[in-house]
Amino acid sequence: MGTWDIGHFDNDTAADFAGGLDDAAPGERAGLVRAALERAARSSEYLDDDEGAQAVAAAALVAAQCPGGGAVTTAYGPKEPIGPLPVELRPLAVGALDRVVAEESELAALWDEAGANGPWRERIRALREILAPVEPTAGVPLSGV
Repeated sequence: MGTWDIGHFDNDTAADFAGGLDDAAPGERAGLVRAALERAARSSEYLDDDEGAQAVAAAALVAAQCPGGGAVTTAYGPKEPIGPLPVELRPLAVGALDRVVAEESELAALWDEAGANGPWRERIRALREILAPVEPTAGVPLSGV
């Protein structure tokens, strides 16, 4: 996999995924995003790095439509509008991200080998927090802990 940075689209696989979205009919794009997330989230085998990279890119597109999510502005992301994505993709995206950083993930192993696992995992964690923000628990003080 050609990777040039830790961004969600900063690798050949994610950039190709974005190109595939651009080539797809507008009505098919949400289904392609869903399929990428499902492949990762539902995988019980060792997760291939290509499937992981596509899942991260798909999760970034879902997060971009969440409150607090930032637009995908990289030159390697989709150029065509994705359109509104169903809200039910958010928990699927969280599951996919959890699978991507799990022990049985080739993408996580490659980042470990490259020595950049910490910054990459931080980017994934930030993306996950947009998709599934932690709500304060009633009765628990928000500061001073």
